Amino acid sequence: MAEAYIYDAVRTPRGKGKANGSLHEQTSLQLATQVLQAIRDRNNLDTSKVDDVVMGVLSPIGEQGGNLPRIAALNAGYADTVSGVQVERFCASGLEACNIAAAKVKSGEAALAIGAGTESMSRVPMGSTGGSWATDPSIAMKTYFTPQGVSADAIATKYGFSRTDLDQFAVQSQQRAAQAWKEGRFKKSIIPVKDQLGVTLLDRDEFMRPETTLQSLGALEPSFKMQGEVMPGFDDVIKQRYPELEKIDHVHHAGNSSGIVDGAAGVLIGSKEMGDALGLKPRARIVGGASIGSEPSIMLTGPEHVTHKLMKRLGLSKQDIDLWELNEAFASVVLRWVQALDLDMDKVNVNGGAIAMGHPIGATGAMILGTMVDELERADKERALITLCIGAGMGTATVIERVN
Repeated sequence: MAEAYIYDAVRTPRGKGKANGSLHEQTSLQLATQVLQAIRDRNNLDTSKVDDVVMGVLSPIGEQGGNLPRIAALNAGYADTVSGVQVERFCASGLEACNIAAAKVKSGEAALAIGAGTESMSRVPMGSTGGSWATDPSIAMKTYFTPQGVSADAIATKYGFSRTDLDQFAVQSQQRAAQAWKEGRFKKSIIPVKDQLGVTLLDRDEFMRPETTLQSLGALEPSFKMQGEVMPGFDDVIKQRYPELEKIDHVHHAGNSSGIVDGAAGVLIGSKEMGDALGLKPRARIVGGASIGSEPSIMLTGPEHVTHKLMKRLGLSKQDIDLWELNEAFASVVLRWVQALDLDMDKVNVNGGAIAMGHPIGATGAMILGTMVDELERADKERALITLCIGAGMGTATVIERVN
């Protein structure tokens, strides 16, 4: 089986996912187009050599539907021979797209592919697809459906994390993201988003709040207390699944949960032979990827289980991983993962995460994969594991290894 190498990784800045956000006037297709153009131009790429564009999108409806990656490839001026496929694995869609692209290369189905993701949360709000899991009582009752925010609060309650614990982690995320930007740690991957006239709309993550303190977070009201306790009372639902939780502590709020943002990312993945033929230098090797299902009501504990699954499959121990990256969907998700695996926090999310910079859902996995390629090079480290929690109870993970 062939090896799959990462030759380049690019991402847009994350724009606030609101009507007044800097990227609101850019559709997901336009964001994806600029990512594909950057990959082509930065690598002087003969796009006829690209076999496929695999792109994650959380809400593939309306302007985010219609096989967006194929249209984005055409819009970016790629060769007509480049195919495209759209995938959805909720929050891990972008990482799953990269894993699929890598699997195509490893199997020989493709010699060069792009794993990517895009999402305009300001234009296509989360939940727009109206899936049946949350709306069909016959399904929701069977699986003890609970919204993610209440599930995150249940994780904090079950595993003993206080609001102060979560807020301290959130402040750390803001500080690390601000430091990463100050030191230029993202500059290798960031591409500015421009309008049709070539005017730069955004060249820096817009959501960050580096002035955040424990005191400022303390003034925020819990975001999911009403959902849990009053309407429609999801605390009682999750307590049916976890009766040991006598009372859910509602400890998550806007400051210790991931931000709603717009953005896109892409990762150029290929075989050694194709890279050599195109004069490309490999930056990292994709050692392996995996996905797993986990309990759907508490929902967000999948990263622990998929980490164990993937490391066992690859024959790796905790000591073999230099950097750990888990999407910061909610602070309790990361703290539970660190607790379960007994990780060194100095090696976890070293450049901050979605609490500080935001979570453009379909794109995030591809974004943080690229961030880890950059960080392995910057810090002169060897190996990183990237993972995300996922709606409906799943986890996806990837291990990469730097190529010297």
